[in-house]
Amino acid sequence: MLRAQRAVPAWLAHPFRWQRLPVPWAAVARGALCAGPLLGAGIATGHPAPGVLSALGSMLAGVNDRPGTRRTGMVHIGLPALASAFGMLIGASLQTAGAGWWIVPALFAVGFVSGAGSVAGPVRSNAGMQMLATTVLGAGMPLPGAPWAKALFVLAGCLWLLLLRLVLRSPRPAGGALSGERAAVATVFDALADALGAAGGAGAEPARRRLTAALDRADEALRLRRLTSRLLRRPARTEELLLAERFAAATALCEASVALLWEARPLPSRVALSPRKFAEALRTGRSPGRLSAPETSTAARGAFDQALLDAAVAFARQEPLSPAPKPPAPAPAGRPAWLTVPGTVARAAVAAAGGRTRRGRSLFGPAGRDYGLRVAVCIAASAAVALLLHPEHWYWLPATTTFLVKPDLGPLFSRTVNRFAGTVAGVLLFAGAGLVLTGSWWPALVAGAGGALLPFATRHFALQTVAITLMVLSFVYASGSHEAAAERVVDTSIACGIVLVVGHLPRLADPHRRVGHRVTSALHSTEEFLRHVLESAPGTDPARRLALRRTAYRSLGEARAAAETAAAELLAARDRNPDWLTVVTAAERIVDAATACAVRLDHGARRPSVAEAERLCQALSAMADALEDPRRRPAGGVPGPDLLPVPDCATLTDVVAEVERIRGYAGAS
Repeated sequence: MLRAQRAVPAWLAHPFRWQRLPVPWAAVARGALCAGPLLGAGIATGHPAPGVLSALGSMLAGVNDRPGTRRTGMVHIGLPALASAFGMLIGASLQTAGAGWWIVPALFAVGFVSGAGSVAGPVRSNAGMQMLATTVLGAGMPLPGAPWAKALFVLAGCLWLLLLRLVLRSPRPAGGALSGERAAVATVFDALADALGAAGGAGAEPARRRLTAALDRADEALRLRRLTSRLLRRPARTEELLLAERFAAATALCEASVALLWEARPLPSRVALSPRKFAEALRTGRSPGRLSAPETSTAARGAFDQALLDAAVAFARQEPLSPAPKPPAPAPAGRPAWLTVPGTVARAAVAAAGGRTRRGRSLFGPAGRDYGLRVAVCIAASAAVALLLHPEHWYWLPATTTFLVKPDLGPLFSRTVNRFAGTVAGVLLFAGAGLVLTGSWWPALVAGAGGALLPFATRHFALQTVAITLMVLSFVYASGSHEAAAERVVDTSIACGIVLVVGHLPRLADPHRRVGHRVTSALHSTEEFLRHVLESAPGTDPARRLALRRTAYRSLGEARAAAETAAAELLAARDRNPDWLTVVTAAERIVDAATACAVRLDHGARRPSVAEAERLCQALSAMADALEDPRRRPAGGVPGPDLLPVPDCATLTDVVAEVERIRGYAGAS
């Protein structure tokens, strides 16, 4: 009798997953011109320490050199750059003061802040990780110089990459100004066309998630453009207002398309042609041309055709509907204008870093404390072990731990396996290069090769580790430390063991605390959107509805990423936690169904009574509270909505079915 093949566990399969991404050739060129030339300049001038520090800063900036507009790049690279310089200042000050074993509590404190920042968004999470890494390297690497000078050299290396990003970038579209923002909005139309082409098939939901991600990136790019205008105290230009109107048309078209996708019926291929034409028009500056003929067979198709017509009108306009807003009022008399800028900069940084205020997302909340504690304990333990084993060059072990323990970078076991494999491969490659190459300049060549590999290596953590290991070993060699490569492998092995043991302690590895806050935040955003759809009066301005839907989808995307990471963790008590992915999927379907419901309500479907809407929203809110804290579950169990009477109000039967699905997991958690 044949035995059924068992599926490979997620925690075992995850280390072999490989992201399929296009090669960012512009970033590859920037990487090749960063760390290697900076290190080579330091060696050539007889001042290797400044070369090492500036090359280190450029390497850390290169980790954050991802596709996007110039303004998003300034934020995604600039904020972690400031954190890196600050970390170097702390670490170098500890080294100058001869801190000795006081380094352990100091790294515990910095690690706690770094880990707690993981709940605030990906940009601030990267900033926290790089601040911790430069604190370790600044305290351990034997480089001469004052702490403030070391921090400035690190910052200079980051700024060098930013300068290269302004010069070496992908070719501009032919559409003229706002090239990056125009490309981001064009990507939304392309993703929409892909989603329409996948309607009714197995790839419909993944295509819809890619559409949501494209909307997030375009929204961030346009928001940063507006914030820049506010900082410069100038009114928005005509092309900026036109692009904002076309993005609004794209958002409305996406909402109507969600209703089509919800019907789960394959669509004619000509339906996806119109969004493709809009994308091409944005990239070339030409007219989109003729669009697909309208068809009003269903309410969803009628809404789509109306949104398509509105988009065509938006593309045909040469002047914006609304005039440019007036520039901000001048600063009060006796107060310099520059004093009003820091607050605006802070708000811009918070918004761009994903630091919007949401329920349960405080740095000092339960999740922030757990994240911080996990990082702090691992860093302190690795630093203590390193100081015991070899106090003269102890920094490699905690530096390795820094890139392993961050809880938002993927499953812990997967990162540990890939880190060890990548370190071994990087050490062997560096040792081989040392045997083949001669002279004092060869570490700069290896660092340049690692910098060029780094943008491509983001598709797999092991490959990224190879690139970083090559670069860091080059820095260490140029600074005068020629320790045996085998010692680096031993330190990495010890760091992996510490992270696996400490990182899986019961409190630190509880996915209910690390994932639950994101899922409940997404459920509350879903409930807010559903409430607005069901309770808003006919003819209400759709801008509020679109904003709530975008917030819900964004929260659900973050929750899905956290749930997928938790599902691939090596946990012994997995059965005591809810199936987070099922809960997130159900919430995504609720938002989709509520969007389809809004479209049908706009076209005359029966509107629910106030009592029906309130009962459904209250049930979803109660389930979110129960998932957030099981102690808040009502004594009689989590309430569920009564089935709505027939005739069904648009798609609310589907909403009820998904709410009931969540109720089953909320009651069992």
